[in-house]
Parts: sequence; structure tokens; C-alpha cells
Amino acid sequence: MSPTLTDATPLPAVATDGLSILESPKSAAETFGIPLAVLAELTHRCPLQCPYCSNPIELERASSELTTEEWKKVLSELAEIGVLQIHFSGGEPTARKDIVELVQHANDVGLYTNLITSAVLLSRDKLKALADAGLCHVQISFQGNEPAAADRVAGLKDSHRKKLEIARWTRELDLPLTVNAVMHRQNLHQLPDIIQMAVDLDADRLEVANVQYYGWALKNRAALMPTLEQIEETSRLVETAQERLKGILAIDYVVPDYYALRPKKCMGGWGRQFFNISPSGKILPCHAAETITGLDFLSVRSNHSIAWIWQNSDAFNRYRGTGWMPEPCQSCEFKEVDFGGCRCQAFALTGDAGNTDPACTLSPLHERIFKTAEAEASGGSDRFIYRNFAGGTPEAGSGDAS
Repeated sequence: MSPTLTDATPLPAVATDGLSILESPKSAAETFGIPLAVLAELTHRCPLQCPYCSNPIELERASSELTTEEWKKVLSELAEIGVLQIHFSGGEPTARKDIVELVQHANDVGLYTNLITSAVLLSRDKLKALADAGLCHVQISFQGNEPAAADRVAGLKDSHRKKLEIARWTRELDLPLTVNAVMHRQNLHQLPDIIQMAVDLDADRLEVANVQYYGWALKNRAALMPTLEQIEETSRLVETAQERLKGILAIDYVVPDYYALRPKKCMGGWGRQFFNISPSGKILPCHAAETITGLDFLSVRSNHSIAWIWQNSDAFNRYRGTGWMPEPCQSCEFKEVDFGGCRCQAFALTGDAGNTDPACTLSPLHERIFKTAEAEASGGSDRFIYRNFAGGTPEAGSGDAS
């Protein structure tokens, strides 16, 4: 799950290759400044097999991952060009044996560090070592509140118990905690208990993150899509809880695109406020960007600086701003509000990343995807295709959603 992002602050006047690019006359980066926060996907390795994972279907092997020294160089360069926060993610970032060393280096160069983790590989000693290395925040993903059902979604026995244990240790070590609850048809009934779980764990924030349908989630859409009635009830529950728990627990909430009237400003707009770095060092506008064929994403292993790639690469500029937009987007009064919605979703559902996002009511395909959502929510199979390096394994048995 990616962090909340805001516009970049002015960069310090330090003479570096990256900054000289940013400060050059008429630089595109004057409009699209280096983001405050970057997501570092350290690895695609993960003990969990969640059917809605945001990683691509074609997972990158350990042999292609950046080395410790390469990641350190990246972290130093990010700090140098004005990035303030680094969010270590995966896969499971703690699958990297060098995770403590990387957190320490990020802290040494002045970056705020957040660990986005499934938690199941952590011990109390490893968590303390991370805290001692300067880790600033922990975000733990939960697959539900009912242990058996949560373990089923994760594809790993005893995972829910382990997550609760690590969450408690996180607060004992005085680290801020975010609970990330990924919600879908088969666990939305647990939401009241999940909210209470976050309160009981003394979490600072709860992300009620309805599944967004790209990659593995698109592969599992029929098993995950909620009904409209579920979404309406969820919205009511969240609104009530936000008011009731004000000052106790901050609650973020995202509605599935398929039930929205207008598209969300995906990642703050393509190439406007965010990039993430893949395990092999590719710099991407979003998690799913590599699903769009025909785009060449440059790597930190190339001869270009990160700032140059952000500013000049074709992949970032292809759908940046509003000039690329077709009608009806080009004439839409909201084009500088949602920036055209999600390019990956447009590609997945229409075959062309330049088309109007079908989440928008102005798309000729909007009604069709809404009816698809309704049909799959009411008649889809509950069985999962689990995420793994084999390209997915169908769940055995009946797929009971209890």
C-alpha cells in the first residue's frame, strides 16, 4: 500500500547532477517537482500469497534485485535531490537480510523511514534492531479480523496471530503504527471488528483499503468484487467511525473504482507526485505501470540520474499533465482534478492506456464495467488464485468465504 503523498517543497541549493537538472531553465520539474516520498519495493519475495497483491503478475526474481550497495546509492541520491521519506515495501521487505542496514543508511542520510510489511517474518529482536537503526513508522497489512479467514486470504497458516503479536511489539517499542486492512466482498462483514482491532492495537491510523483491480486483483476480480450494498454499508460504517474515533484513530477510506462516478487522481496524477522503484531498480510512475505494454521504464542502473529519469524519460512524460488527453477528458472541467484517472486501468479494461478511464461516467464503457461488477459480486466464485512466482495457483476446495 502506498503512502499519502503531497507536493514537493523547494529543494536545497546543492550542486549535484540531479539538482542542476531540476534547476535548469524551463525544466519540466518546475511543474512536477521531485516527490516528498518514494516507495522502494526491495523485493517481490513474500511468504504470503494474497490474491489482490499490487505486485505485477510477472514477479522479479531475487537474482535481479538491486544489491545492498546499489540500494544505498539510491537512498543517498534520493536524499540529495530532495526526497524526504522512503517507504520500504515489497513483496515483503524483511525478506531482505540487509533490511536493518538499509534502514540505518536511510536514517544516516536524513530520510524518514516507513516499513510496509506483512510482519510475519519479524521477530522482536529484528523489530528492535530496526527501531535502533532509526525506523520511524510501521505499517502492517491485515487480511481481516477472523484468524481462519485471514489466514485463508493470506495463504499462510498462523499469519494473523503473528501480525497481532508484531503490532503489539511495535507499540511497545514506541513506534507509530498504521493498520492497513485490504477489504473485499469476502471480508467486508468484518469491518466493525477490524476498526475495533485497530483501536485495541493502539494504532495511529487505519487504512480501509478496498481492493483496486489491477494485476493479481484483476485476476481474482470475481472472487473479490463487493456488492453495491456492501460498499454503501461500508461507507456508512466508516463515516460513523471517523466521527466517533476522532482524535483516537485516523481512518482513511478508498471506494473501489468500479462503483465510483469519477476516477480517482491515481497516485496524484501520472508522474506528478509519486514514483516507486522496483526490486531491479526500474523507476515507475505507479505499482502497475509495467502492465502497460510499449513503455520503456529506465532503471537506476542506467547512465541517467534519478532526477533525469523523473524529468525527461518518455514513460513519465507520456501521460503527464493534460496535453495527452482525448475527448471527453480534454474538455472536462475536472481534468486538472483527477488528471484522467488511472492509465493502468484504462489499459487493462480498454486495451489503450490513452483512453478515458472506464471508472468515469463519461467513458462509453462505464456502464459495462459497473454491470460487470454487479454480476461478479452476486455470482462470482469465491475461490482465489494465489499470488506466487509460478504465475498463480488456484485455491483448493470450495473456497468457502466464512
